Amino acid sequence: MAKYIEMIRIRFLMMLAYRTNYYSGILIYSINIGAYYFLWSAIYGEKESIQGLSVIQMTTYIAVAWMARAFYFNNIDREIATEIKDGKVAIEFIRPYHYLRMKMMQALGEGIFRLFFFSVPGMVIVYLFFPLDLSTNVVIWISFFVSIMFSFIINTQINLLAGITTFFLYNNDGLIRAKRVVIDLFSGLLLPISFYPIWAQEVMGYLPFQAISYIPSMIFTEGFKGMDIVNALILQGIWSIILIIPIQLLWMLAKKQLIIQGG
Repeated sequence: MAKYIEMIRIRFLMMLAYRTNYYSGILIYSINIGAYYFLWSAIYGEKESIQGLSVIQMTTYIAVAWMARAFYFNNIDREIATEIKDGKVAIEFIRPYHYLRMKMMQALGEGIFRLFFFSVPGMVIVYLFFPLDLSTNVVIWISFFVSIMFSFIINTQINLLAGITTFFLYNNDGLIRAKRVVIDLFSGLLLPISFYPIWAQEVMGYLPFQAISYIPSMIFTEGFKGMDIVNALILQGIWSIILIIPIQLLWMLAKKQLIIQGG
C-alpha cells in the first residue's frame, strides 16, 4: 500500500509545480457559474421554485456541481491511451504494482490537489459574488464529502474503462470525447436530472452517471433529505462495486490483446 500512497504524493507534488495553471481555471469556472446564474434567474422570473428548487438552491447546485467536478475530473483515460500508443505500457506491466490501481492513485493525487487549490478557493470566490445557500448542517457536509468521494471513484472507473478500450481500438480519441460529453449531460452537471422528462429520468436511473454529479449536488443543496440521502449514498456505493466487474473483464482481455504500436 505504501507505494500507492507514494504515487498519490508524487502526483500531488507534480500538480503543485504547475499550480499557476489553475488560477485561470478558477476564473473560467467562476464566469461559467455566473453565466448559469443569470440564465436561471431569467428562467425562474417571478417563480419561487421549479421542481422543488428555488433560484438560490439552483445557483448553489450549479456552483457545487462545477466545483465538485474540479475534484473528480481527471484525464487518466487519455494517459492510458497515450501510454499504449507510445508503447510505455509494456514497461508499466513489469513494474511492481498493479497498473490500474496505480492510475487510480495518480488520479486521486490530482483530485486532492484540485480540491485544495481549485474547488475550495473557487467556491470562496463564487460565494463572494453570487447568492449561495451554504448549509450549516454538519450531517449534510459529511454526506456531501462521502458522496463526492464516490463521485471520484465512479468517474475514475468510467475513465479506466474508456482507457482500456485503447487496447482494442488503438485510437479511441473520439470515444473519449464522446464519453466526456455524455457524462456532463447525463450526470446532472449541466441540468438537474429532475428537470428531464419522466421517461429520460427512468432511463438515467439505470445508468451510473447520476451518481457522479447529481447526487452530491442535491445532497449539498438539501434537495435530498433524510432517507433520500442514505439511499443516494447506497446507490453510489452499489455503482462503484458494479463497475469493478466490466473493468476486470476488459482488463483480462486487454492483457491478451496487447500490441505495442511504438516505443
